[in-house]
Amino acid sequence: MSMDADALRTFLVVYREGGFSNAARTLNRTQPAISQRIRLLEEELGVPLFERGPGAPKLSQAGEVLLPHAERAMAALKDAKNAVLDLATADAGPVSLAAVGTLASTQLTATLKKFRSSYPKVDFSLVTATSNEVSHLVRRGESTLGLRYFEDRSPDLVCQRIYDERLAVVCTRAHRLAGKRVASLALLKDEHWLEFPATPGRREASWQNLFAQFRVRGLGDIVWSPVDSLTAQKRLAEAGFGLALVPESAIVEELKAKTLAIIHVADLKAANPVTVVVRRNGYLSAAANRLLEMLKAERASR
Repeated sequence: MSMDADALRTFLVVYREGGFSNAARTLNRTQPAISQRIRLLEEELGVPLFERGPGAPKLSQAGEVLLPHAERAMAALKDAKNAVLDLATADAGPVSLAAVGTLASTQLTATLKKFRSSYPKVDFSLVTATSNEVSHLVRRGESTLGLRYFEDRSPDLVCQRIYDERLAVVCTRAHRLAGKRVASLALLKDEHWLEFPATPGRREASWQNLFAQFRVRGLGDIVWSPVDSLTAQKRLAEAGFGLALVPESAIVEELKAKTLAIIHVADLKAANPVTVVVRRNGYLSAAANRLLEMLKAERASR
């Protein structure tokens, strides 16, 4: 046995699925077959790739070193397959987009609808994730393109800022300041705020915006409640449980239905930069390039 595509794929699936049994189910093999494949790979390399023990196996130091190389190798193989298939399928084949959930705004939805209409033979798929997860999906070749907040400076990714997602302070329609204009964010310091919790490895860098806005003004701590989804924040704000700083594109329907209102803050110019992400030197089909162009074109329409 050698370190071929199957060996690397098995290694990656064991890592991602969190164990040999889960990997066996995913790959439709027996657990002994998965264990044997990893054992042969470890013998070839001369080092253990996983630390065995109670619970799920963890990557060893050697496994940590191998991981990014295995991901790049599998992504390159997928590129090679797609490039060849692209010759025969023209404007067909798979195109996948990973996007931060809050970017599924009316405008993005319209762009994707236009893309699918223009390329009806394309097997298009969309997944939502945090910004860090978007980068990982693109890096591993599981998603063709990514839309995330802020730039990822990893050398294996190429990011391009396409527009800024403006943020607004929202409240219940019954709030004394609903629809009104205030001179400064300082006047809202004593309000109760709804914000994403600081969950390790999952918090969006963009959500730091609220706390940063108060800190830069020297206003210190605020009273806030951790709320782990944008939808929950909007529903709680509607019910009068607090204020929230949210993307304007995410409240179009609520403003139209008059369930939420904006508090216009004169000295608040908050926005999250939105970037499109691709793998450096990764293969993009004609359809994927067209989607990339359409996403970049959103800059001109804002």
